[in-house]
Amino acid sequence: MAKQKKNTNPRSPNSLSTSSGGFSLYWQLFITFVRIGTFTFGGGYAMIPLIQEEIVKKKKWIEEREFIDMLAMAQSAPGVMAINAAIFIGYKIRGFKGSLITSFGSALPSFIIILLIAIVFTTFRENPTVESIFKGIRPAVVALIAAPLFNMGKAVGITRKTIIIPISAILLIWLLNISPVWIVLGAIVGGISYGLIKTKNLSKSN
Repeated sequence: MAKQKKNTNPRSPNSLSTSSGGFSLYWQLFITFVRIGTFTFGGGYAMIPLIQEEIVKKKKWIEEREFIDMLAMAQSAPGVMAINAAIFIGYKIRGFKGSLITSFGSALPSFIIILLIAIVFTTFRENPTVESIFKGIRPAVVALIAAPLFNMGKAVGITRKTIIIPISAILLIWLLNISPVWIVLGAIVGGISYGLIKTKNLSKSN
């Protein structure tokens, strides 16, 4: 009986290839998310432009629309948004093992940096130089978050008619302090309702 050939396709999401191509892809995933995690200041949302630049534009591992859908799922799922996004992207690219590598890679820099800061916390706490650094970083983080929003808006095809949706979501979160989870769930219900109404109207016209 002929032996079954072992799957060495580096694109296979369910098995770690022993070939250099398979290992290379896992290594690229790890290094990419370590780099993203290292330069993410200001929370999970600050990771969005870095992931978009590295994963979508440079490496083209996922498409823009897939990236937006994954962000929505990462935001609505329990846990840290940045880790959730890394898990979704890793699984999409390389399955379960890919999700482990991307989540570990994105969390590793924070773990090391926070551990070092915790060790010397009393020194850093009132250090004017460190405080000045973070005062400069915080406004830059706002710009980093805002810039990709315009690109994502173009990708999903926001028009004059649909612009009311993101504006309403922003106002609900900002003014009424409504959880983004409810915003996502409401958008899902609204999308399903719109699809059903549109289908019903088309069937009537035919």
